[in-house]
Amino acid sequence: MDTEVSVIGLGAMGSALAGAFLTAGHSTTVWNRTRDTAPPLVVRGAVEAASPGAAVAAAPLVVVCLSTYEAVREVLSPCAAGLAGRTLVNFASGSPVQARDAADRAGALGVRYLDGAVLTTPSHVGRPDSLQLYGGPRPAFDGHRGVLAALGDPVYLGDDPALPAVHDIALLGLLWSTLTGWLHGVALTGADGPGGGVSATAFTGVAGRWMKTVGRLMEECAPQVDAGEYPAGEFPLGQHLMLMGLLRHAGELRGVESGLPQAFLKLAGRAVEDGHGADGYARLIEYVRGRAAR
Repeated sequence: MDTEVSVIGLGAMGSALAGAFLTAGHSTTVWNRTRDTAPPLVVRGAVEAASPGAAVAAAPLVVVCLSTYEAVREVLSPCAAGLAGRTLVNFASGSPVQARDAADRAGALGVRYLDGAVLTTPSHVGRPDSLQLYGGPRPAFDGHRGVLAALGDPVYLGDDPALPAVHDIALLGLLWSTLTGWLHGVALTGADGPGGGVSATAFTGVAGRWMKTVGRLMEECAPQVDAGEYPAGEFPLGQHLMLMGLLRHAGELRGVESGLPQAFLKLAGRAVEDGHGADGYARLIEYVRGRAAR
């Protein structure tokens, strides 16, 4: 084994992963179906493998970044025997079921398998604050954590290989909800409003600072969700509902059509109608899960 890590798949994300390993000083082997993406990495010091099998044989840690689990199987099946005794990190996008199936097949071959998720864009790979999630055997993660840290902040979730996929899709939901809420706020405060309004940049400066408060609220709500108890504290659900009505009214005045206030009102309105107006916001988890009485 000539290098510390091999990267198979050099699309935008795979190239960024290989580049981050090189930047951190790790000897890196690369392979891609088409050869046009490898030369820039070779110039930086990477070794280009002639085949997936050669890439597998070159390093104890093999990182695969292909579009789907099916593509991973297609590329690695011919060299599956060579994976025995190595650690395979799979960053393909897919479902929890696919992750567990891939882990089972890898285990049968004697491969230490980690399923992973990269929670950033290619240009941010390698930044200390960019997250990568891993699930699988703890020894496999611990044994290569130093190398994987070149990609950003490696977060170990547990021995279930499905955990990264579960977190990934849930966090994407949070991403889209947050970005759409931000766009809604930009539209409400926008520069085309009365008196010229404010720019998106100016609004975002305030919103970014306020998100720290939102993070603290999430941290306060989380143990309530885990315990199934929802004390109101200083901000009961009935008050949330009243303010949601104001948000809808403001949107109507500005012609904002995100649909967010209506969604908020429908969800919180059901809970208040069911007698939970004095509870905390975390009570809505019962309605989000669909377990509340209808």
